[in-house]
Amino acid sequence: MNGIFLSVLGFGFVLGLKHALDPDHLVAVSAIVSESKSVKKSSLVGTFWGLGHTLSLLSAGIVVIVLKVQISDRVALWMEFAVALMLILLGLKSMIKHLRGWNLHRHRHTHNGSTHTHLHLHHAGETQRHRHLHLIDIGARPLLVGVVHGIAGSAALTLLVLTTIQSAVAGFIYIIVFGIGSVAGMLIVSSLIGLPFVFTPKRFKLLNEGLQAAVGLFSLTFGLFLAWQYCFQDHLIF
Repeated sequence: MNGIFLSVLGFGFVLGLKHALDPDHLVAVSAIVSESKSVKKSSLVGTFWGLGHTLSLLSAGIVVIVLKVQISDRVALWMEFAVALMLILLGLKSMIKHLRGWNLHRHRHTHNGSTHTHLHLHHAGETQRHRHLHLIDIGARPLLVGVVHGIAGSAALTLLVLTTIQSAVAGFIYIIVFGIGSVAGMLIVSSLIGLPFVFTPKRFKLLNEGLQAAVGLFSLTFGLFLAWQYCFQDHLIF
């Protein structure tokens, strides 16, 4: 019996690693990581996302396993819709932040007695400030994003736990191991995603700004697609 339970826990850890690679998770974390200027900060984003995700799953575990409350399909769909709205907000925030500094203006100058007017596109750049970032500054947003993702995924996970594990204690242990797997998976993934944004600002500033704007646009587009799917195809509202 112990061997079987250990196998189940190992399977849960692997599922947690795989769960971190879900498209909506990657899109949300990418939008946040695009603002990171170091691999360390990128890895912390993934870590805090995993912690928030695990906290949600444990809370849902208490409701479902201990209180025997069933999460209906309708409620689960509203949870997924909340993820779509979050992706839209993350995308808008990222795009607004990285496009705000661009300025299109006319530049007039004279050559050999002839006056020319050209259009120039400039980026004001970010004001350099020496500011000490605390963990709460880095982790608050990814923690909240992880909580929302955890709530959205709680229905499926708790159903899996209830159908495979009879003991409440064993169920919570499984959720914790699953959460550790998701933390590890997202830590690795967020670090890798952050590499282009860490190494391009100095030598390839225009490319860096373009990547940040593209990530924000993709998050916005993906969130709108999910919202449309839930509202019309799954008949959440219409």
